[in-house]
Amino acid sequence: MKDLRKNLKFAWQYANNVKSKIIMFIVFDFAQIIISIILPIISAKMIVKLTSNELEQVLYLAITLFLIQAGRNIIDFFTDYYIRYSYKEILKKLQMDLSKTILKLKNSCIEKTSSGLFIQRISGDTTKIADIFNIISLEVTSIITDIGIFIAILIIDFRIFLFIFILVFIIGIIERKRIQNRINNEKIIRKDNDLVTGFIGELVRGTKDIKMLSAEKSFLNETDKKITNLNEKRYNMFKIQRRFRVSINTLKDFQTLAIITLLLYFISKDEITIAYALVIHNYVGRISYIVKSFSNLVDSIKDFNLSCNRIFEIIHSDKYPKEKFGKKHIDNVKGNFEFKNVSFSYIPGYEVLKDISFKVKEKSMVAFVGKSGSGKSTIFNLLCKLYESNNGEILIDGININELDRESIRDNITIISQNPYIFNLSIKDNLKIVKEDLSEEEMIDACKKACLDDFINSLPNKYDTIVGEGGINLSGGERQRLAIARALIQKTEIILFDEATSALDNVTQLKIQKAIENMQNNFTILIIAHRLSTIINCDRILFLEDGKIYAEGNHNDLLNNCEKYKELYDMEIEK
Repeated sequence: MKDLRKNLKFAWQYANNVKSKIIMFIVFDFAQIIISIILPIISAKMIVKLTSNELEQVLYLAITLFLIQAGRNIIDFFTDYYIRYSYKEILKKLQMDLSKTILKLKNSCIEKTSSGLFIQRISGDTTKIADIFNIISLEVTSIITDIGIFIAILIIDFRIFLFIFILVFIIGIIERKRIQNRINNEKIIRKDNDLVTGFIGELVRGTKDIKMLSAEKSFLNETDKKITNLNEKRYNMFKIQRRFRVSINTLKDFQTLAIITLLLYFISKDEITIAYALVIHNYVGRISYIVKSFSNLVDSIKDFNLSCNRIFEIIHSDKYPKEKFGKKHIDNVKGNFEFKNVSFSYIPGYEVLKDISFKVKEKSMVAFVGKSGSGKSTIFNLLCKLYESNNGEILIDGININELDRESIRDNITIISQNPYIFNLSIKDNLKIVKEDLSEEEMIDACKKACLDDFINSLPNKYDTIVGEGGINLSGGERQRLAIARALIQKTEIILFDEATSALDNVTQLKIQKAIENMQNNFTILIIAHRLSTIINCDRILFLEDGKIYAEGNHNDLLNNCEKYKELYDMEIEK
């Protein structure tokens, strides 16, 4: 009960916008409950009057029954409207809140967790939570109706009531065991389902690579193992549930036979009239539904609690750590950066950056070079606060990055990564993601600067062309140029290029290089590059090796004073 109260309170906070609708739903539902109790009583009176040959009274009761049922249908219409509307709004708010929370999770948490887990919780668990108000209402209405019939039988004959009560009690014990077994297995199955969903997502996203690696057989074998394991667990659960249902249905059938036998015995002894025996017989089958309704209610509440716990785990628990920002706000970041004795490791015990220190002045253009794994991209990740340093300080305009709010960091820094993610939208919508009120002039200007406008105009649907999931319909260079255009539209004071020209041909690279040079002295620009020819004109170049700054200076300084830099440059020239 403690979990239920906590989870209902959790669910109720998502009903703020529809409280009036839920209140009206409760009022109309209460009216349904009253009608559900009255109808069996009127029906019973009709049977008694019919067996007594009081036909006029039967007609009056039939008309009364019709009018009440007509009223119930109208009430049912409005009840359904209020609960469906509330369900829609609660589900939307809940799914949006969960989506927002996922976007606030630390990158390290996202990378360690299967995407299937988040997909299942957004699509599946939220549905069960939003539906709880409707389920509780339906099952409680059914239970109260059954209790009304139960009381009617008690009034007619205590002995039959006691017999039914004992059988219902036994069925209830079996149902309780059935529900507990299902919930225990459901917890395991949902976890496995998260893994299977994530793995199938990998199969879909990695189809091209799977084909080119000729790994279809091994990948399908692994898929088969995971799906078979999941479905086997589901089958075993259903097998056990089926045994429970057979036992319960057998008891219900025995109840029907036993009560008919008892009624015949009592009629033969003149201890009950045929009319009342018919009333009991007509409604005794309905009594067994009280166990089913109660079981459904308990079942749904257990599902609801399980779903709440799974979502609560993401939104409120420390198991899925969230990004933390400070409270200081800078309206206009100038672009001065400083790393002071910064160390960082993705894997405990293996440092990627080792006590690194450097400064970047505003409006300057600084490049980072070095072999793969030397820590270049990590510097960008720390600067954008996608990760937090283990030691040292990172300053933006003299303020520790941990003291700044999210907007001061993310709204003022644009990163163009080596493998930008392009959404399964049109080219125009991919650009509007960063600016909803994007004008056509701004869009075209950004694409021209990114050397993409000519290509877009060659497409049949031009800017309305759908690019496919991950930009699959575009080449690597086109995806990267689209990301550059997207970054230009953001118009931030700081632009980070993480191998942004690596997938471009030489002609396009020169055009992009010219665009970057045109930005020089207007933006603070940081560049990670393997192609040293793209950073010759940088104000400063930092050469990284093994997580440390091995050398720094402009291009000519490093050519003359850093043998390793000269080797890299000479190798590039030879190519």
